[in-house]
Amino acid sequence: MTIEAPPSDEARWSSSLRKLIVVGLFVGFGEYGAVAALADVAKHFGHVAATTSVASVVGLSGSVLGIGLAIFRLSSLAALPLTALADHWGRKRTLRLVVLIGLTCTVIAAGSPNYWFFVGCFAVGRPFLSAALSLLQVIAVELSTARQRIRHLALVAAGSGAGAGLAAVLHGVVRGGANFRWLFLLALAPLLLTSRVIRGLPQRPVAASDARLGRVPRSHRRTLVLVATITGLVAAISGTANGFIFVYGESILHLTPSRLVVIVTLSGLTGLLGLWVSHFIAKRWGRRITIVAAIAGTAIAASLAYSGGVGRFVAGYLFGVSMGGLLTPALNAIGVELFPSSIRATAAGWVVVATVLGATAGLVLFGTLTGAAGVSAVVAFRHAALWTFLPVAPLSLVIFWLPESSTVELD
Repeated sequence: MTIEAPPSDEARWSSSLRKLIVVGLFVGFGEYGAVAALADVAKHFGHVAATTSVASVVGLSGSVLGIGLAIFRLSSLAALPLTALADHWGRKRTLRLVVLIGLTCTVIAAGSPNYWFFVGCFAVGRPFLSAALSLLQVIAVELSTARQRIRHLALVAAGSGAGAGLAAVLHGVVRGGANFRWLFLLALAPLLLTSRVIRGLPQRPVAASDARLGRVPRSHRRTLVLVATITGLVAAISGTANGFIFVYGESILHLTPSRLVVIVTLSGLTGLLGLWVSHFIAKRWGRRITIVAAIAGTAIAASLAYSGGVGRFVAGYLFGVSMGGLLTPALNAIGVELFPSSIRATAAGWVVVATVLGATAGLVLFGTLTGAAGVSAVVAFRHAALWTFLPVAPLSLVIFWLPESSTVELD
C-alpha cells in the first residue's frame, strides 16, 4: 500500500491562493453588479425623453444617480466594525459571514420594485462585500513572505477584477427590459458555493486583541491617517469614474451593449498588464512611487474617458483599468504591511471608511456638476470630470511621509 506524503507548505499555499482568488471573483461580481446595471436601472425606473439634458437622456438626473451611488458608498462605513471582527473572531469565520450576507443582498435586489429599493439592497449588502475584499487582502498578505506579497495581492485583485468584469459582460449579454434582475439573480451561484470554497482555508494565528472594535493604539494612528488619506484620494477619482462609466457609455455616447462587452473584455487584458507591471515596479522602486504614478495616471485616464467621443472613452477606460491594476496591489500592501496582526483587520476597516468618504465626496461633486444648466450632457460630464479628477492627484504626494513597507516582515 502506498502512503501519500502530506502536502508541502507551497502546495497548501497554492491551494489557498486559488480559493482566495475564487472568493474575490464572487465578491467582485456581487459588488460591481449595481454599477454594471445602473444605466438599465435608471431607464427602467426613470423616464427617457428626447432632449439633451442628463435626466432626459439617462432617465434619472445626475444628482439622483450621484446620491444613489453615494448611499452605496456611505453604507460601506459599516464595513469598519465588520472587518474589525476578524481581529476578535478570526479571519476565516468573519470572511464567510460577510460574503454570504453580501451576496444574499445582491440576490434580493433582483426583485426591486423601484430605484430606491434597489439602492437600499445594495446599501445593505455593500459593507459586507467591502469588508470581504479587505479581509481577502489581509489573509493574502499574512500567508505570504515579503517577496511574495505583491504577486499574491495582484492575483487576488485579478480575481475580484474578473468578477467585476464578468458582471459587466453578462450585463451586455443578458438583454431585455429588466435584464438587471437576471444579472442579480445569477449571484445565487456564488452564494451557494461560498462556504465550500472558504472551508479549508488556513488561518495564521492572530495576536490576542482586547481592544474595542475600531480602536487603534495611539502609536499607529499617524500611519493610519496617512494611509487613509491616500486611499480616500484614490477613491475620489477611481470610485467616481467607475460609478458613472456605464451610464456615460450607454446613455450619453449610445454605445451598444455588445460594444461595451468588447471594451470590457479588452480592459481585462489592460488590467492584467497593469497588475504585471505593478509586481515589478513595486518590488524594484517601492510601493510609494508606484502609488503616486498610478494615481496621476488614473486622474488623466478618467478625465480622458469623460472628455467626449467614443475613441476618447475607450482609450481613457482601457488606460484607467491598467492604472487600476498598477495601483491596487501596492495600495493594498501598504494598508496591511504597516500594522501589527492584532489591529491589522481593524486598520483595513478604517481604510474602507476612508475609501467611502473619498468616493462619496467625489460622487456628490461629480453628480452635482453634471447638472449644470444650459449645457449638453456631453459638455456637463466633461467639465465635471476635469473639476473632480485632476485637482486631486497632486495631493497623493503626502504618501512620502510614510515609510517604505516593501521589506517589512510581518509579526
